[in-house]
Amino acid sequence: MSTAAQLLVQTRKWVGSWSWLKKGLLLFSILIFCTSSFLYLTPPGLAIREFLAETVITTQHRDWAWIFVGAEKRDYMVMRTHAEIEESAREVQDLGLINHQARKKRTAAELISEIKDVSGKFWKGKMIYVYDPTSIRVVTPHIAGEGERISSMTKRTGAVAGINGGGFIDPDGLGNGFAPIGLIMSDKQPIYTDTDDDTKQNIVGFTSEGTLLVGMYSLNDLRKLDAKEAVSFLAPRLIANGNPQITGDGGWGRAPRTAIAQKADGTIIFLAIDGRSTTSVGATLQEVMDLLLKEGAVNAGLLDGGASTELVVNNEVVTNPSSRYGERRLPSGLLVYDDPSTYVADRVWDGLTKINAGGAFDHPEFLREQEELKRKALQNPPKPTPTLSPQTTKTPEPTKTPESTPKPTVTPGNTGSGNGATGGAGNGATGSPTSTPKPTPTPTPTVTPGNTGGGTGNTGNTGGTGTTPVPTPAHTATPGTGTPTPNTSTPTPTPKGTSTPGNTVTGTSGTPSAGTPVGTPKSN
Repeated sequence: MSTAAQLLVQTRKWVGSWSWLKKGLLLFSILIFCTSSFLYLTPPGLAIREFLAETVITTQHRDWAWIFVGAEKRDYMVMRTHAEIEESAREVQDLGLINHQARKKRTAAELISEIKDVSGKFWKGKMIYVYDPTSIRVVTPHIAGEGERISSMTKRTGAVAGINGGGFIDPDGLGNGFAPIGLIMSDKQPIYTDTDDDTKQNIVGFTSEGTLLVGMYSLNDLRKLDAKEAVSFLAPRLIANGNPQITGDGGWGRAPRTAIAQKADGTIIFLAIDGRSTTSVGATLQEVMDLLLKEGAVNAGLLDGGASTELVVNNEVVTNPSSRYGERRLPSGLLVYDDPSTYVADRVWDGLTKINAGGAFDHPEFLREQEELKRKALQNPPKPTPTLSPQTTKTPEPTKTPESTPKPTVTPGNTGSGNGATGGAGNGATGSPTSTPKPTPTPTPTVTPGNTGGGTGNTGNTGGTGTTPVPTPAHTATPGTGTPTPNTSTPTPTPKGTSTPGNTVTGTSGTPSAGTPVGTPKSN
């Protein structure tokens, strides 16, 4: 087996012994590495990053686009977006393309079509036709200090249907909808404007005759065209005089979209496409333009999209706003009326020198959400980890050393002595142990040499051997006859003891005499 194969086998065994948590972290790390390498080291990855950056740039959080392409590239893309908006507005709109003579008087039930479902590969949406463009009015909030939801506007004013209108400043994505951007015009009156009368800005509006205006217009331009209704939203024009204005995918990524278009017979199209969800990611500008071209639109533009996108029909929200709080408060909406002359816009911005755009600090749903989280945290506090105080800490007891078994002590026996050729027999008395030893499982017998007779003449009889101490009387050696007799002992299953040598017989030259064995040593 090659070294590489061995290494692979060892690695598999090593990883196989890991826990599921470790394996999950390893898989996640590998996934991040591969994804990052693809996004930042390959041409397709660059295209994806630019697409994501374009999507972020079209929101209120365009500064964050640097994460995907860097700050320098982001600034270039923002500049290119503004250039595309101006480029799409260069073609002068031909107002004569709309035939208003074919329009007929309609009842409230006939003003709009049934809701039509539309969809693409990555998105779903709703669309309606408004057959009389003069029935459309720009509606503003009723209370100063905050915007108003489209469903609230339709109920309050008796509108048949409505879509969201112009853009606004939106701090933290939680703005109060009361800080519009650009121009709001209703019934030929500028209700709000943040520029002078000659500054051109991106406009979606209607003339008194009912012609849809889409492009770059100043307030004075609108007055010359007899414009009656108008809102502002910074976005490219989709269709001008029947000609498509978007190249490529439009450069704005995928997002929820609100669009408005007009056919040659004057019919207005309201289109709302959901986004930022698992069922509908969102549409590109090209996809929106292609859909409206198929519907026969000759002019088309975009209104505020993203979380503001919604379509309301008969007081019911028929789309799915991407805001987690549902409908948003907005500064303007385009609503359809049976009798549009009955509506008069509220001038809620008159006399204001400073406008509060709101944010997280005063968003009612956000604040309620935070209060609910705090309440749950107080009701379910984290359980403290139990610890032992110094008073309750147990001191470990010292380990007891087992006492050793006492060894038996053997007292030495008496030593005999004698004169003559044959020494006296040594007394083979064995000392008695001072303590009784404990038995062991497997004793090993030991034979201790017996007493030895001695002398200068014949060797005396060997004294009796000492035996392993037992609780019986000690052995007594038999007097010797002059011939040494080997001593043996039989092993017993009792604990071994220790014996000392027996008595020794000594003699001197001269007349031999028998040694007299005694219990204690004596001199000759």
